[in-house]
Amino acid sequence: MTENERNAVFDECFEHNDHLRGNGHLVAEVPLQSPATALTLYWKNGKVVTTDGPYAETKEQLGGLQILEARDLNHAIQLVSQLPGFKYGLGPIEIRPVADLNEMMRESEQRRRKKTAR
Repeated sequence: MTENERNAVFDECFEHNDHLRGNGHLVAEVPLQSPATALTLYWKNGKVVTTDGPYAETKEQLGGLQILEARDLNHAIQLVSQLPGFKYGLGPIEIRPVADLNEMMRESEQRRRKKTAR
């Protein structure tokens, strides 16, 4: 893309994000730097070991993430399919529900309280 074409795509994407945010659907967005900046941590033989670069060798790259508020999976598909970058081939895009760890965290807190009360 030329610089003008790239800027037009960015402008369209950011305008769409403003629309999602204004309608209460965009909860958070986090762009990532290129995979070349990645550092992967491992636990090996009781120590932390690091390796430069992304964990998986792949042609696809995770460019960032957005947390969207949707009623259900169909609504999430509708919201994501309207992302301007998607129609320009900036995909694939993975949709995944957020895990609810509240109950697990409450149970852990109760266990830890019992340990410190002894």
